[in-house]
This record gives sequence, C-alpha cells and structure tokens, in this order.
Amino acid sequence: MKALLLSEYSRLEVADLPLPEIAPDELLVKVAACGICGSDVHGYDGSSGRRIPPLVMGHEAAGLVAATGADVTRFKSGDRVTFDSTVYCGACEFCVSGAVNLCDNRQVVGVSCAEFRRAGAFAEYVAVPERIVYPLPDTLSYTEAAMLEAVSVAIHAVAVTELTGGETALVVGAGMIGLLTLQAAKSAGCRTVYVADVDETRLKLAANLGADATILASGSSMVDEVLRLTGGRGVDVVLEAVGRNETIAASIDAVRKGGTVTLIGNITPQVNLPLQKVVSRQIRLQGSCASSGEYPQAIELVSSGRIKVAPLITAVASLEDGAGWFARLHSREPNLMKIVLDPRIGESSRDGGSR
Repeated sequence: MKALLLSEYSRLEVADLPLPEIAPDELLVKVAACGICGSDVHGYDGSSGRRIPPLVMGHEAAGLVAATGADVTRFKSGDRVTFDSTVYCGACEFCVSGAVNLCDNRQVVGVSCAEFRRAGAFAEYVAVPERIVYPLPDTLSYTEAAMLEAVSVAIHAVAVTELTGGETALVVGAGMIGLLTLQAAKSAGCRTVYVADVDETRLKLAANLGADATILASGSSMVDEVLRLTGGRGVDVVLEAVGRNETIAASIDAVRKGGTVTLIGNITPQVNLPLQKVVSRQIRLQGSCASSGEYPQAIELVSSGRIKVAPLITAVASLEDGAGWFARLHSREPNLMKIVLDPRIGESSRDGGSR
C-alpha cells in the first residue's frame, strides 16, 4: 500500500509499505479521509518527541471496512466507519470506570514514542481495534468525519467543565479546537460565548460560527474587554485552547470568583501559576485530555448541523501533496485551518488505472 511516511524529521515521502496485519479483534480500514492535526505538525519537526521516525502519522480518520479479524462481531466488510484516536485497553481501573482517555495502557493511533509505536492513517489502509470503531451514518461525508476526533475533544472539554446551563463563557484561542469548543459550549447550554484571539480572520470565522462577541486582543487588554462586557464580574467559565503562560494567566484574570478555567491547550509544557489569585478567588482549574466516549455525541452534533465543520476545512488533498501541506502548516502560513488527506485521490494513476 501507499503511505505518507515520516522517514526522518521534517521529511515526508510517499512510500510503498506492506499491508497492515490485523489481530483477531481488529479491523482493516481502507482510509478515505485523514486530517492533519496540530500534534502531527509538531511531530513532523520532532518538537513533540512523540512522533519518532520512521512512522506513518495520522489519527483523525474515516473510511471503509476492508477486512475483519476473527473475533470482530459489530462490523463487516463494506461498512462506513470512523474511529477514536485513543487505543485503550478496556481492562484497567480507568477504563472500567469509563475514563478511557486516562487508560494505564493508552496508545494513540499514528504515534511513536518511548512507550509504544502505532502506525496511523496517512495511508491507504490502517488497522484499528474494534472497541475504538464507530459506525458512520450515510449522511456524513468522509471528509466531515475526519473532523470528529477534534469535535470529540471539544465536547469532552466542555463536559469536564461541568456546566449547568446559562453560563457566560470565554474561549481563548480561535484555532481549530477553540472554534469547535465555541460550538460545543453553545450546544451544551452556555447563554453567551465570547472568543478571544489575535487573528482577525479567525475571529470573523468565530462570529460566523455563533460567537456572541469576539475580542481582538490578548493579555491585559483582553481581560479589560471581558470585564467591560461582563460589567466587571468576569465570565463564569474560561475554555483555554492555547496553552501558553500569558493566555493561562489572562484566563485566570478573566474568570469570576468561584469560576472555572478549563485547560485544553498544552503548547508550553510548564507555566507559571498565579497561585494567590487561584486560591484567594477560589478558582477551579480543570485539565482536559483528549476525549472519553464522546464520539457518538460528536457524530450526532455534526450530522444535525449543531456543530459545523465544513467552514473549518481548508483543503482536501492527496497523499502525494501531503508533504507540501505539512510544510505550509509548519511555516504557519496564514488562514490555514484543517487539511484533510484522501489516499484515494490519484489511486488509479498509482496502480496503472486498474480501478
């Protein structure tokens, strides 16, 4: 099969690799769409330390079941499917309690690190365990389905925030996850959602996707505007989707006393915590990791149009064009959001037109 191989850091090439072998509990999926995640871009240059080459990356995917292992019971060849990025064991205490994202034996599709190596979906085929696979409704395109992993991350972040309904919320960061979190917060019952970023183009997109107000500012200027909008009170919750010192500090300043700051972004491994503000104002800091069973809800919300993903897709491209798109994303070219790779593009030319 053809695959986009990270052969060394900052070098991607289309390679001919063996078809994945499937275990008895696994499915072989013919990939129809796989999105390039920000974590893949950080893996591309080696900065994350979690994409050790040689590796086929890619974990935001959907496709068609091509074959099933002997123990697979819920799917058959020809089924349209998507799958979680987290491969959980299903047996540890966290899995048993439903917190599969915290699995003691957690692996991630398309990730290679010191603990494990698992091939991903920037390829014509990928092998995944049945327990992480979900049926895809006919009403949802493969390209839209490649967004479900990111949607589930946003839904999980809102879920762990423990909203009761009617809150005023601030989303910090209008990137992919921030824009999906905006929509997830609205869907979960937030009365008002503000979005802050330093990119005017992304804020226009946020406004089109339902933000009640957008804030073109950061740091203390952003906090001042939030306080103005809330009559000096601050928002009930902040959903921080960047993960830097300055954005986390501003989030803490922008939330009301007794409010919640949910930390989704994690660009900076360590940040300075304004401990006295957190303690004296009794602010809850809540971390959010990946997703934990939110895929069915993500499928329903995208299928119904309550969460819109099409406006966030910049381009659909072939595996052959993948290296070029990675380079453009890595250089932080403006106005690029989600790039989805479709291994079927150019398929006939690669195999001599036999299909």
